[in-house]
Formats: sequence, structure tokens, C-alpha cells
Amino acid sequence: MTSITVIGAGIFGLAAGYEIARRGHPVQVIEARGIGAGSSGGTVGALAPHAPDSWNRKKQVQFDSLLAARDFWDGVAQTGGCDPGYARNGRVQAVARGDLDRLRQRIEGAERNWQGQARMWLTQTRPVGDLVPDSPDGWWLQDDLSARLSPRLACQALAAAIRAQRGEIICGAAAHPADVPAPAIWATGAEGLAMLTDDLARKQGQGVKGQSASLGFAAPDAPQVYAEGLHVVPHADGTVGVGSTSENEYTHDRVDAQLDDVIARARATCPALADAPVLERWAGIRPRARSRAPLLGPWPGRAGQFVLNGGFKIGFGMAPVLAGMIADLAIDGQDRIPPEFRS
Repeated sequence: MTSITVIGAGIFGLAAGYEIARRGHPVQVIEARGIGAGSSGGTVGALAPHAPDSWNRKKQVQFDSLLAARDFWDGVAQTGGCDPGYARNGRVQAVARGDLDRLRQRIEGAERNWQGQARMWLTQTRPVGDLVPDSPDGWWLQDDLSARLSPRLACQALAAAIRAQRGEIICGAAAHPADVPAPAIWATGAEGLAMLTDDLARKQGQGVKGQSASLGFAAPDAPQVYAEGLHVVPHADGTVGVGSTSENEYTHDRVDAQLDDVIARARATCPALADAPVLERWAGIRPRARSRAPLLGPWPGRAGQFVLNGGFKIGFGMAPVLAGMIADLAIDGQDRIPPEFRS
């Protein structure tokens, strides 16, 4: 039976390790720092679809993964005994003035491409929830596909599920492609994109700084809120994750004043958060592949070495399906990976 090594214990590496162990194969996850120590350790946890019009393969894979998420995370929780904080509570956003026609086209796209498995709608009845934003014209856009997940709890739940299936996780160990026996899956985030760029002598992506915060406000059953790039995500533990920035240029990976603007926008968007205390501020470097689609498949020129990277803003949402794809390839040689996702 094939034994597989996974390098990286962020969301992609842990999801791949879990999928491999679930299929009965020995797996070892090697992590240089700690579980979820990189960009997977943020506070937001929004599992939300791209706009359903202008459909493409990336949106289809993301949609399939969002539909698969409930069973995937239920299986993780049952296997390892840890709750990842998943709930499909939907999403709401206030409609800006003059935006109705564009959003009606988006709803038509959802009806066509979501095929009755989820829906998106406009309403003039104020949605239920403690975080609902005010609407200038009394219209809100909602969907029932969006879900939430606690990033850190999800990583811990995956680690517990891997160990429960006799998989091994080794933290504090660095790895290099020349030293890791095949088959091996490299899920090492922004550092991995830089390594791949150096090896192939062509840019494979870059790190993008993100900043987010956790506020103390209990609304565990409320839908998440989206407002022009801002995510406001209520969690089951009485916190609300808000974020995040996308900084292509930065001088350090620490929290700075840009996060104050994110928090201020969240309070303005959701007035119920006006007095909510800031419990935590977070910053990290997220891996964005050059095409902005995830990057997975064989590592060119390295037999038995595979890449799973580029989660950027959608890594948690895409993990269930991408973990299955990379496991198929590493275990059975079955290649279901879309051409758009290759290096």
C-alpha cells in the first residue's frame, strides 16, 4: 500500500492528508512550524461562492466543493472528534443604489449554473440576523450556499482526524524536494510558490499579505455579511471574524494601521458591532498563484512530486474537492485536474 508524504500543515496539506488517510493509505504530514501556522490561521473563515454569472471551470469546481463541504466536514468531525465550526448559514449583502439590474443578472446566473442545488435571491423584507447591514434602497441580496468555518478549529479537526486514522504529523521539521521520498505532495503556501518559481525559472505566483480581526459579538446563527470586499463572519464561539486586506506590496507580515480601516468598515457596515471589543488582530501572507486559480498537479521535472498550492482567498472553500483530486493523482495516477489549475 502506497505511503505518501505531505509537506505543509495548512488547510491544503491537512485536507490532502485526511483524504489519503481516509482511503486507507499511510500518510505523514511534515510541517516546518505548527498546524495552521501560516495563512490558514486567520480569523475570517468565509466559504462563499464567486459570482454565478460568467461561469467557468474554476467556479464550477468551487461550487462542487461548497456543496461537498457539509459531508466533508461532518466526516472530519466524526473521525477525529473535533468540531471544525462549519455551518451553512448563508450570506446577505445590502444592495447599492443602481445595482439592481446587475444583481438580477447574477441571480439568473445562479438559476442557470447552480441547477437548483442552491439559490440566490433579492428581497425587500429585512433578513433575519443580528448583523444585517442597512440598505439605502431597502433591497438585500441573499444566498443559501455560503457557509462559515473556523480556520483554526478546522485545521485542528483535520489533524485529529489524520491521527485517528494512524497518520503522522511532524511539526518543526523543514523539508526539501531532494530529500523527500516520492510520492510527496507539496502544500507549502507562499514559500512553496517561491520555491516552485525558482525551480521552473518562471513565476508561479506570489504571497499577498492579508489582515483580519476577531470581534467579541455572539450571533452564531446569523448569515455572514459581504460588502465590497469585506467579509463579516459570525462564529459559534461568540466571535465575529472581519477582513481582510489584500496587499501586494508590503514591508512586513505584521499587523498595521490598515487593519484599523477594516474594523471601522465592519462597524459601519454592521452597526451592531459598534461596541464589540476587538479580541484579536491577525496578519499573514496568503499564496496567490499567477492565474488566481489554485495550482495543483505534478511538479514538472520531479517524478512522484506533486504541488497543491495557491489557495489565496478560497482555500478553505476549495479544499474538499482539491484534496480528492490530488489524492487520486498521487495514489492511483488518476488525473482529474482542470488545465486551468496546472503550473
